[in-house]
Amino acid sequence: MFAAERRQVILELVRSNGAVSLRELARIVQASEVTVRRDLRRLSEEGLLARKHGGAVATNRTSYEPSYTEKAQVASDEKDAIASLAATLVSAGDALVIGAGTTTQTLARRLVRTGDLTVVTNSLLVAQIMARAPGVEVMMSGGMLRASIFAMVGSVAEAGMASLRVQRAFLSGNGLTAARGLSTPNSIVAGVDRVMASIADEVVVLADHTKIGVDTMLQTVPVDRITHVVTDGHADPAELEGFRSRGVRVLVAEVG
Repeated sequence: MFAAERRQVILELVRSNGAVSLRELARIVQASEVTVRRDLRRLSEEGLLARKHGGAVATNRTSYEPSYTEKAQVASDEKDAIASLAATLVSAGDALVIGAGTTTQTLARRLVRTGDLTVVTNSLLVAQIMARAPGVEVMMSGGMLRASIFAMVGSVAEAGMASLRVQRAFLSGNGLTAARGLSTPNSIVAGVDRVMASIADEVVVLADHTKIGVDTMLQTVPVDRITHVVTDGHADPAELEGFRSRGVRVLVAEVG
């Protein structure tokens, strides 16, 4: 891959995800971390992104919503580990709500053998996975299909879930900070996420390291409503300590 092509790939990855670690960029573009660090310096000098310790963040991207396909390309190993750890919070007989997202979809795959679950979701992909699981009752919201994330959104989706009660909500998003909580750049997605959080006794946020410390336009779940954060070992330690200081239980998944 030529340098110009590699930098374009790096730029698109950072813009679509908000933030990406140096390690992850090097893995995706198949170059050394030294080479990628040089690329980041060049892109930063051109004002196209901002460098941070251990990676890069997009500039002026608070309103950008990446597609499912874009999200699926980043931190796949970390998402697998996060989903496996999050699955340990679920027991047979639980009633859950599982939101849309690549990490929550991975969680659904981990739960198919649990059995005796009631799963409420607005995600077509989560519903498709859980529909094949024996002993699992799946409840889907109605609403308008947001094709970019394969999820039902809007007032009908919100109304369809608002009267329910579940033990835990497993949610993802585009950014998560200890100061502001979970956030997303899209208002109709934010509305559904808020309802899903409101019907749960506990809110579990699944967020790989590329989302930790990233803040997007619309807050969906404030920190005082988050009971658990499940992330990976590359997440910013200062942010994780910020969650712990506010009473959030932080679970760190080991990759590999």
